Amino acid sequence: MKLFHTQTSPFVRKVMLAAHELGLAQRIETVYLRPSPQAPDPELSRHNPLSKIPALVTDDGETLYDSVVIVDYLESVAAADDAPRLTPLGPARWPVLRTQALCDGILEAGILVFYERAQRPAQLHWQPWLDGQSAKVLQGLDALEADHDLTRDPTTASPNLAHLCLGATLGWLDFRRPVGDFREGRARLAAWFEAFAQRPSMVATHPS
Repeated sequence: MKLFHTQTSPFVRKVMLAAHELGLAQRIETVYLRPSPQAPDPELSRHNPLSKIPALVTDDGETLYDSVVIVDYLESVAAADDAPRLTPLGPARWPVLRTQALCDGILEAGILVFYERAQRPAQLHWQPWLDGQSAKVLQGLDALEADHDLTRDPTTASPNLAHLCLGATLGWLDFRRPVGDFREGRARLAAWFEAFAQRPSMVATHPS
């Protein structure tokens, strides 16, 4: 398999965390690209018309894009090897997928804040936009802080997709800091992330 990636992308990190936890990382060739909203990458655009990463070319030559779809595909591949499931079946499935949606939404809002500040000239920054997107990030973090089931055991031997999404989200917020330090007022998330960040899959996918 071939993954078009940028190491600092939290959505790429989510995919690679899943690959490591499922025992598939060694089967994925990573191809580094650096697309931006202003300059789509021609090679990436040939595989994903949205010119967004991650995009995965499967062993059959089909391209899949969006981290949600790619992780689901990797789970289907790993199922043949009897790897543990990241997304449980039955009633436990829905809280995990809800956490994935919440983490993805936090990242999408945070990335908008990051790009507004990094790409637009300072005199053109739209403060109401920055405030609104930052509020989404902070509200999402507060909801995660209140989820005691999610953060109960950061050293679990069998993390699920919700844990991987949380690790990728907090890792990116700590790396780019679009809303400052996520730890402020969130002792539970801070303690969970400190422990979970030591996991081999997290160490292997740390952005640089």
